[in-house]
Amino acid sequence: MPEVDKPIILIILDGWGIAPPSRGNAITLARTPVFKKLINTYPTFSLQAGGESVGLPWGEVGNSEVGHLTLGAGKILYQDLPRINRSIADRSFFSNKVFVELCQNIKSTQSQLHLIGMVSPGGVHSYHEHLYALAELAQAQGLNKIFVHAILDGRDTPYNSALGFIEELETNLAKLGVGKVATLSGRYYAMDRDNHWDRTAKYYQALTTGHGETAAAAGAAIKNYYENKVYDEEITPTVVTQDGKPLTQIQNGDGIIFFNFRADRARQITQSFVLGNFKKFDRGVKLQLSVATMTEYERDLPVKVAFPPEVVHNPLARVISEANLKQLHIAETEKYAHVTYFFNGGNEESFAGEEHLLVPSPSVTSYDQKPAMAGREITHKLIAALREGSYNFYVVNFANADMVAHTGNLPATIKAVEFLDEILGQVVAAALEVNGTLLITADHGNAEGLINLQTGTIDKEHSSTPVPLIIVASELEQKVAVNSVVTDDLSQLKPAGILADVAPTILKLIGLPKPKEMTGLSLL
Repeated sequence: MPEVDKPIILIILDGWGIAPPSRGNAITLARTPVFKKLINTYPTFSLQAGGESVGLPWGEVGNSEVGHLTLGAGKILYQDLPRINRSIADRSFFSNKVFVELCQNIKSTQSQLHLIGMVSPGGVHSYHEHLYALAELAQAQGLNKIFVHAILDGRDTPYNSALGFIEELETNLAKLGVGKVATLSGRYYAMDRDNHWDRTAKYYQALTTGHGETAAAAGAAIKNYYENKVYDEEITPTVVTQDGKPLTQIQNGDGIIFFNFRADRARQITQSFVLGNFKKFDRGVKLQLSVATMTEYERDLPVKVAFPPEVVHNPLARVISEANLKQLHIAETEKYAHVTYFFNGGNEESFAGEEHLLVPSPSVTSYDQKPAMAGREITHKLIAALREGSYNFYVVNFANADMVAHTGNLPATIKAVEFLDEILGQVVAAALEVNGTLLITADHGNAEGLINLQTGTIDKEHSSTPVPLIIVASELEQKVAVNSVVTDDLSQLKPAGILADVAPTILKLIGLPKPKEMTGLSLL
């Protein structure tokens, strides 16, 4: 039976990462007697919190959404870019049901396949390797009428880099023996997200009617734009022609694959093709098309989705709920969605026995004006709840280290860290008073690196550094981890796990079995 008389408290010190001492490390510059005592008294681990360990591309910095999602899910949820990359690497991409069925439909009617998206290695909205894989897949499915409608970047890549990317694309298509670049457009037109429908309309007309600037070849068109000081992002929708006529036009019966994986800037052009009751501009009669998108751009959009969102069936909060245990999720406004929606695996509704407590963030123009933020109010409410004894599990976010570090103000961030150390002492004392167990961790780093040591400039952004995990309980005192701390410098500690290991560790402490969906491992 679960030991329901022993509450478990998960404390998330948002933005508290591990890095060697430096002139920009607010955590090691701060006075933190409580934290230092904890890491030398209780089992302490270093956890990977960025890159592939949280489902992001290699080396990419962690973030609060992914961090809380991983902490709550107990598994790595691969985000869109690495998820698609992995499917290409293991070849499952080439048997993706959505892509294969669309290609077979087109083949049966001898129609055309149009691949629409940004041709860029930027990895923010799209990735050029995904386009190459789609062309390979279509060729393997026996299609020979394949057209690329290339959107040009210039924002997540150098402003004048599209020519090289288009030349690389055409080389790849030539090797396959199928596929041609049919149109070009800067993202300014093709990927508007701010309801500038005149831009979207201009792009739509180029694709469907052949109206727009014209050129005999894609590369020549880009060179001409560069000569006139018009660069990638702002290149006007341009139609590639052959013998004075458009190479192709999208028409009834054709298939479209929108290959951007990020949704926000792909919605408007996709809606223009697929919505029945469309009134943003006069598109003429709606074309009858087979349409697929790489990822889900919008719920209820009438398209097939090749990589739909992964569903977290058994997040930690559900497992605790189904064991008839009560739980309380606490945060201030800035991080409230993170301890509710994201921690619960993207579930909008709370589970049975789960309560939420929102503490308003202070009304200041910048959080360096109040480094304590709403931390003291959160602490008071948490301690009151612990003494009342109504809940078996608590998840609490303290936003200070992250939100104050985002201001770039090093002295204020040091104050935020020292404040956190102070209230951590109060929370630990209150938890031990009621025979509780605390797990003190973070979702990602930030406060440990406010100065770029190579350039000397202020660094306000997240990092890919590891984060701490300290397990505090009376019975664990002086039971330090095998590879635990020998000094106060946690950066000397080798990472022993990942964020996905926290939920299984909590379940082991409670005495509940780990669901099969959780691939993380208990650290105890």
